[in-house]
Amino acid sequence: MIVLGAPLALLLLPLPWLVWRFLPPYRQSVPSIRIPFFRRIAEATGATPREGSVVLDRQRFQMIAALIVWALLVLALARPERVGDPIETTIAARDLVLAIDISGSMDEHDFRQEDGTPIQRLAAVKQIVGDFVEQREGDRVSLIVFGSKAFVQAPFTEDLASVRDLLDGTQVGMAGPNTVIGDAIGLAIRTFETSAVDQRLMILLSDGADTNSRMSPVNAAEIAASEGVEIYAIAVGDPNGTGENKVDVDQLKDIAARAGGQFFFAGDADELAKVYARIDELAPRKVETLSFRPRRSLGFLPLTLAAVLALVSLAWLHAGHARERRT
Repeated sequence: MIVLGAPLALLLLPLPWLVWRFLPPYRQSVPSIRIPFFRRIAEATGATPREGSVVLDRQRFQMIAALIVWALLVLALARPERVGDPIETTIAARDLVLAIDISGSMDEHDFRQEDGTPIQRLAAVKQIVGDFVEQREGDRVSLIVFGSKAFVQAPFTEDLASVRDLLDGTQVGMAGPNTVIGDAIGLAIRTFETSAVDQRLMILLSDGADTNSRMSPVNAAEIAASEGVEIYAIAVGDPNGTGENKVDVDQLKDIAARAGGQFFFAGDADELAKVYARIDELAPRKVETLSFRPRRSLGFLPLTLAAVLALVSLAWLHAGHARERRT
């Protein structure tokens, strides 16, 4: 489809006629020869003397060419454009941080597969969270792992395959044996500082209790809430364990409540899969669709035609004058 970017320029089309109709003709004084016996010559020829003037003769081809050139120039000013088919692009409307506990307690083999075979906690988490990540097409996802320290394993990206690869590459104890839930939330808040969207979600998964965080998890959750970050907390450990192997369910519930999220508990792989499926229902992926039509300027076409026609007209006129001189 071809459209005009500045259609009001077409109002200039009648300008030559308006100039011809309402403006006085152009006059130019030229030298002349005074003849003392001019009156006698006029009487001898029977002519009536009057003020002299010369009106240039214009050929029909010259007038037609001038009008066409003017129309082409006005058309070029109107900016003709070829509009292509609509192109739709989707951008993330929400950023998601996955915070995964990889402390020493995640090495327990107390999760079971569908056939009843025991499986390491972290291995089950990586499989289920990896499947969850692959279904988040349209969201920007960041991965944080934490133990004694919290680290950004993957910054915000829409490359979900890379996020899953980095998740699959994590091992128990890579970040130390302890659990710093508060530092993980604080690192997520700093990570969200690069986010330009309003929808911010953090999914925190831990199987222990906070030990050495520089900021208490509850305070970190309140700061997250003030920054518009919603936290879903998932407990996967043993509430009846001892020491660092005991998951602090009450603390995770408090974190979720203060950050406007929800708390979930998963005692095995099947329950954990249901938890992430439930989170997917509560927080479906959000995208914004942008549509635009590519435009290609065609103004060079009428300009080229006008230039060619003007050159042809000039060549034709010069050739005619040359023929007249030879005659």
